[in-house]
Amino acid sequence: MVTALLVIVLLQSSVVDSTVADSIPEPGFVKNETSSSSDALPTIYVHSERHTVSNEVNSSLSVLTADEILAEAPKHPNEIFDRVPGAWISAGSGQEHLTAIRSPVLTGAGACGAFMVMEDNVPTRPSGFCNVNQLFEVNIAQAGSIEVLRGPATVTYGSNAMHGAVGVFTPGPAPEIFSELSLEAGTDDYYRGSFAASGAHNAVQASFTDAGSFRDDEGYRHGLFNWQVNHSNERYMGRTAFAYAYLDQDTAGYIPGKNAYKSGALRTKNFNPEAFRKAWAGRLSSRWNGLTDRGNDLELIPFARSSRMDFLQHFLPGKPLENNGQESAGLLFTWSDAESWSAGIDFEWANGFLTQYQEDPLESGSGFLNETRPQGFHYDYDVKALTLAAWSKWQREFRPGLELTAGLRAETLKYDYRNRMLDGNTRDDGTPCGFGGCLYSRPADRSDRFSNFSPELGLAYDLNQAQVLYLRAARGYRAPQATELYRLQSGQTVADLDSEQLDSLEIGLRGFTDQLDYELSVYVMRKDNFIFRDANGFNISDGKTRHLGMEALLYWQVSDALSFSANLSWARHEYDFNRDLGRGEVILKGNEVDTAPPWLGAVRIKWQDTANRAVEAEWVYQGGYFLDAANAHSYPGHSLLNVRAWTALAEGRHALSLRLSNLLDVRYAERADYAFGNYRYFPGAGRRLSLEWRYRYF
Repeated sequence: MVTALLVIVLLQSSVVDSTVADSIPEPGFVKNETSSSSDALPTIYVHSERHTVSNEVNSSLSVLTADEILAEAPKHPNEIFDRVPGAWISAGSGQEHLTAIRSPVLTGAGACGAFMVMEDNVPTRPSGFCNVNQLFEVNIAQAGSIEVLRGPATVTYGSNAMHGAVGVFTPGPAPEIFSELSLEAGTDDYYRGSFAASGAHNAVQASFTDAGSFRDDEGYRHGLFNWQVNHSNERYMGRTAFAYAYLDQDTAGYIPGKNAYKSGALRTKNFNPEAFRKAWAGRLSSRWNGLTDRGNDLELIPFARSSRMDFLQHFLPGKPLENNGQESAGLLFTWSDAESWSAGIDFEWANGFLTQYQEDPLESGSGFLNETRPQGFHYDYDVKALTLAAWSKWQREFRPGLELTAGLRAETLKYDYRNRMLDGNTRDDGTPCGFGGCLYSRPADRSDRFSNFSPELGLAYDLNQAQVLYLRAARGYRAPQATELYRLQSGQTVADLDSEQLDSLEIGLRGFTDQLDYELSVYVMRKDNFIFRDANGFNISDGKTRHLGMEALLYWQVSDALSFSANLSWARHEYDFNRDLGRGEVILKGNEVDTAPPWLGAVRIKWQDTANRAVEAEWVYQGGYFLDAANAHSYPGHSLLNVRAWTALAEGRHALSLRLSNLLDVRYAERADYAFGNYRYFPGAGRRLSLEWRYRYF
């Protein structure tokens, strides 16, 4: 598959039809009406037909522009996603993170696979083989734009786009040849170098970060590379892209103790200096667009992906080493007529594997722990997966200003699992563990199939030329991940799981004037077949949750030089069932889901003059939230103040930027938790400063 895609690249023509290209701003240093062409170059970006179909559905879509990304220059995904209402990327150690979009921060068995991450409209991971930290695999800081769909995704997406989808779009070739270099240095031994270049038909972006930390023995090395080439022949045109990401991380775990994040001594400690994570991921895709003789649009996207990851599970007794990886390939086909119909077929094949090995016997715990978590291999399996989906969307304007959209997606995912060890919960040599058996349980070889149907219905009404009222009903779903089905514990031999299903109803209002843009939305959602681990340690899927929320966006151009923007969200995420999870953890119907801040928001004031100088002040707020299902322990929340300033020099060839994070040096927690009878936290960094120099050559 990879060879075939490379042949396509070598045979590509050197001409791009500008009739299918949309001009969007190149990530420039400063954007204003009086900037010369040397300050910010427009980029030719050929959008996918699938992207066009998805965006025709009225829904809550947030777009982060190249200017916003460049000004923020995010060192971690949570620094840019706080511009999206209802979204929280919870930072862990280094580049680790957990995602929340119209949801709690999901942990445990259901932490993975609730959000789809895409690059140029191709999912970065195959269905069933998610990675909770998968945003480190995409080049966010050098993206041309980022789109966040809040709530169940449209019918063009499939499993995993349940609570939302994140689309990262590469910049692609610019109309003028240029190269750009940037160097950045900051507090806590932070260093980053970036390079970008564009030829007539090729573009490349690359960066490497070497970062230390305010915590002991914590840091990471993070490399990213992207390449795009536009191509065409007599009937077709499009883009081929390659992406590669590498992460080598020295990890720090939670710090324990109530309010430990406030302690000057504890917050810098690393109680797991041996922990690490090493990973890489590569992707190749090629998009081809064309017209049939009848004027219908056709699109074909073949793709191939591969990834590997090794990390020490320092949070488990015995600290076993996990090694996982996947190879996958697929094809996305889209057809659209000139009026109202669109349809597509998705095909994906994947082969994933996982091993877990504990090097040394556990001797520091109780007799039960020492006996049930033996030295040696715990898991060694591979899973082949085949996904086939078909979707269709119909859109019609009944009268001027009133439009109806209806769509349906059908998808089936089949797993073939092969255990490469002894079945059951013995040691790897077949000897039994005491206390009823080893903790880790390995099912026998088996196959599983999951079929899902995802309808959506939307209605949009133009109240006037400046206001649109929309209503949308949609269903998202998430097939059980391979680890939930085959990485079992406590003697469970079969995980009889159903696909999670989220039904959503949303109403929203968008409006704009010459100086003011705004958006308001209200939603209600219900999730069935929520997957969690019960008191017996079994993975089961009979949980239910309900969700209610409101979101607001505002942008006000106060004057030519001054602008104001804000995003605010309120949500209540509740359990809709009762269950005793053991170890004192009890779920009660009506309780708030843990790690789900009701309030999230940010306010920004920006001043920018005609000489390409700008200053932006940002206030970010996170409300308090409960740390356990019983709602007995909580974190009070926090507010942070950030300031950014930048200026262009020498006719735009040179630029300097200064970024101050947590200006008031607030002691806060990036994420708080309560488990095993104790509070624990990922502490937030104190005041940080970084300085960046950027040079562009034409």
